[in-house]
Amino acid sequence: FWLIIVFSILYISIAKFYLPKIKKNLDDRENKIKEDLDEANNLKSLSEKKLNDYEDVLENSKKEVTKILLESKNKLDKDIFRNIQFLEEDVRNQDAVFSAAKNCDAIFHLAAVLGVDIVADNPVETMEVETIGTRNIAKAALRHDIPKILYASTSGIYGHSAMEQAVVEEVMVDPRTSYAMAKRYNEIYLAALNEEKGINTISLRFFNVYGPKQDNRMVIPRFIEQAKEGRPITVFGDGKQTRDFTFIDDTIESVIRLYDKVEGAEIFNIANENEGGIDELAKTIKELSGSSSEIKYIEAPKKRYDFEVGRRVGSSKKLEAAVGYKPHTKLIDGLKTIMDLT
Repeated sequence: FWLIIVFSILYISIAKFYLPKIKKNLDDRENKIKEDLDEANNLKSLSEKKLNDYEDVLENSKKEVTKILLESKNKLDKDIFRNIQFLEEDVRNQDAVFSAAKNCDAIFHLAAVLGVDIVADNPVETMEVETIGTRNIAKAALRHDIPKILYASTSGIYGHSAMEQAVVEEVMVDPRTSYAMAKRYNEIYLAALNEEKGINTISLRFFNVYGPKQDNRMVIPRFIEQAKEGRPITVFGDGKQTRDFTFIDDTIESVIRLYDKVEGAEIFNIANENEGGIDELAKTIKELSGSSSEIKYIEAPKKRYDFEVGRRVGSSKKLEAAVGYKPHTKLIDGLKTIMDLT
């Protein structure tokens, strides 16, 4: 019994002696842990701030580089510029076309009536510009011994054909409008011109070309203008219809390569091979512009019905096989480039 009492007294004495030290040691360790946590949090905050600063610098650098590149692309060498002649004429005017075609190595025939509403309101003029204009181009090529014509056709000639997949050049076309019918007629006319007269003809089926300085007859500049002005962004129908938007730089590169490498009578899609919904396009433009505009879905006017298709996306496999290149600019990057210039 006395032994138990002695050990109890000894244990209590030892505990009284060591407990404060143990508590102090624990307090010191707790304080050290708190200091380490505070330091870690400070380092984390500092790292996040540095990361954000780095991202800001990177983004500003990207914008600056983009601006420099765009400015350099838009500057022509003075000697080249002196060789460019600007003529405001009508492609239906044969004398004007003959005069302009003198001493040319090729003709890039892009003249057309553009804009769905304008085409719908002027079907006769639309077809005359196409048929008479292309006939004048062909005659000018024959008169001046110009060996090649590159003609701007349209993806619109596909109409509602091959809706379940990206359309290829061999698919049966389905032109529904005066514009698309005239374009298809000219493709056939130019193929006959090659067969009978030997002139190389390349018909270019463009898919929704877009880029800087495009006017608001087209959907992308119209959406951008509406967003920047704070007006409702007007989408026809439910906006689920898709299009294959192809950036202007990619389009030009494709056409130049075709001019250099392709002979005979050929037809090529110039397509980005990426389809996007019109409603998503409106949302993206609204976000990029920081706009508070409402996206408003409205019924398309009856005159636009023949122009409206639920889906449009093209294949550029034939183009890539012929020239080793196809359009590649993502829509979001093309839109950012336009935004930087407006």
